[in-house]
Amino acid sequence: MTTYREPEGTDKAGWLHYKQPPSPFESFMKEEDIPVYRGIGVYDSRELPMSSWERMGGRGTYIQLSGIQGKTSLYVVEVPAAGALNPERHMYEERFIVLEGRGTTEVWRDGSSRRQAFEWQPGSVFSLPLNAWHRVVNATSSPALLLAVTTAPAVIDMYQNRRFVFDNPFEFPERFDEREDFFKPNEDLEVHPIQGRAMLRTNLLPDAVNCYLPLDNNRGPGYRWISPSMVGNTVLQGFIAQYPSGRYSKAHYHDSGAVLVCLKGKGFSVTWPTDLGTQPWAAGKGELVKQQDYIAGGMISAAPGGGNWFHQHFAIGKEDFRVFNFTGTARNNRHQEGEMVAGVGAETSQGGRALAYADEDPHVRSYYRQRLEEEGVEFCPPLG
Repeated sequence: MTTYREPEGTDKAGWLHYKQPPSPFESFMKEEDIPVYRGIGVYDSRELPMSSWERMGGRGTYIQLSGIQGKTSLYVVEVPAAGALNPERHMYEERFIVLEGRGTTEVWRDGSSRRQAFEWQPGSVFSLPLNAWHRVVNATSSPALLLAVTTAPAVIDMYQNRRFVFDNPFEFPERFDEREDFFKPNEDLEVHPIQGRAMLRTNLLPDAVNCYLPLDNNRGPGYRWISPSMVGNTVLQGFIAQYPSGRYSKAHYHDSGAVLVCLKGKGFSVTWPTDLGTQPWAAGKGELVKQQDYIAGGMISAAPGGGNWFHQHFAIGKEDFRVFNFTGTARNNRHQEGEMVAGVGAETSQGGRALAYADEDPHVRSYYRQRLEEEGVEFCPPLG
């Protein structure tokens, strides 16, 4: 008879501790043989180390922030001076922000002689239709730098087949119909079908840094907001938001996955798990709060560690502070059929997930005023 022995890694309480194997996407990133940055945020994406990326035809690095695992992935890619990235197509959604440089992107369907082409510059945002061929071309004598987000982790983890993901002939004409004005910028605002806020259907934002944002006031006085709907994406949606100089958002919490990329100005974010309570510093747990500073091109994972972390965003520069919820996914805001749920912007007293300014930790405003004083920026009371 074989005697049972406790597996290695069993602690005194009888709990087993297993080493988590890499996901298919983690293995894919390792095979790509470029750097992978991990953390809760990045001060400036331009400072990340890059190396030659054979598949893409440029240099790059992956950015895997806490809270986005298995959902989305970010990367920075450098397009060679007066050169181009390799043509590619793939069965996952993808969106770009141009950090540096000018150029064009060509998009076409397999076997079609009709190629769409559009120009981009620093601050441009564009998305590529699902599984359409595309090529990114640098028009200048200096390297161009682009930041991208994709849904590759979910797709690669599900299918675990490179040929299916990168060499699949299936087309999505409902997402890319080849019409001549497909990448013509659109400025006509619509009402978001779920949130009732401003939405813009456009496949190209020539200048997301300075484009018009309607006044929204959802996260604080003077808050501006818009949701761009691009190339029929069903996952990559999100929003662009702006805070006036000297103001900050209410603390709020939601599921993990949102990564805010700074488009203009400078700021910082704080984030902490909800089980620390609404006033972690006052409770003597301030050392458990995480903070990330960033400038244009930097970013923060709003809800790391599995989600439902409180977080607040603070503008500390002399100009308005604009951020892009770059990885933002679609939410139906329903728990079950017929049930209406208060939005993230609604305060807790209204059934929402935002703290009223009067309920926040006293440390928050004290520290914020200190940072503003260091920058020579006037504090603008949030009227609440």
